Amino acid sequence: MPALVELTSPAHLRAKEARLLAALRGMGRILVAFSGGTDSAYLAWAAHRAAGTGALAITADSASIPASHKRDAEAFAAQFGIAHEYIETLEFSNPDYTANNPDRCFHCKDELFTRLKQVGRERGFAHIVYGVNVDDLADYRPGQTAAAQHGVSAPLADAGLTKADIRELSRLAGLPTWDRPASACLSSRIPYGTPVTIETVKTVETGEERIKTLGFRQFRVRYHGDVVRVEIAREEMAKALTIEMAARFTEIFKSLGFRYVTLDLEGYRQGSLNEVLDLKK
Repeated sequence: MPALVELTSPAHLRAKEARLLAALRGMGRILVAFSGGTDSAYLAWAAHRAAGTGALAITADSASIPASHKRDAEAFAAQFGIAHEYIETLEFSNPDYTANNPDRCFHCKDELFTRLKQVGRERGFAHIVYGVNVDDLADYRPGQTAAAQHGVSAPLADAGLTKADIRELSRLAGLPTWDRPASACLSSRIPYGTPVTIETVKTVETGEERIKTLGFRQFRVRYHGDVVRVEIAREEMAKALTIEMAARFTEIFKSLGFRYVTLDLEGYRQGSLNEVLDLKK
């Protein structure tokens, strides 16, 4: 379970939330890019609270989004009475996306926001918002460039909300997503320069779902051709480092076609495939 870090007082947190709700109320009819993760779920809840039926959460129907995440998004929206729809995105038809260069996320978000803008024009939604927070602004996220080009707003960041803030406000609101592990699209499991295909992301998805059945909570399956590299959170590593669990991992991944199965001794870390990039350029 992610630790809650007390970065601001409860009163300061509530002041940030009030700024967020005021900004959302001022937008009129809102489309929310809703993946079902902690940030976008809190944003969808806040937009619904601020705009009621004037807010619509939309989830990308893409092979890069695990089916379990789509089910979670549906359940969350139903639980809180949030209007929710899917929209098909076609990033796998774009060779600039499937080439899997370091700007892959730009092409994914460019596709999503292009389609959301089309929905907005057709149905009278004045604004599109997505769930970037203050901490994300310091990370390598090419999707933020696509958001800027499409005029998509980031009201969580604008309100000064950090990841810890969002988790705490979600907990106080009774949102089941408050302690959900960090997640990202399945294509992020494939090293830059290795083409992404629907087949490879589905292989990764199957592997991750099977690891989940072993009781692990925070992990990643990294695809390296014939080799799979499994990252497990350090607090769960002791459970992974047994002969019995090694046999389970081997059984899972050899059945999926990998020749070699490895466990990364550094453990899970978000964005580990970005370690090969020189982000100072």
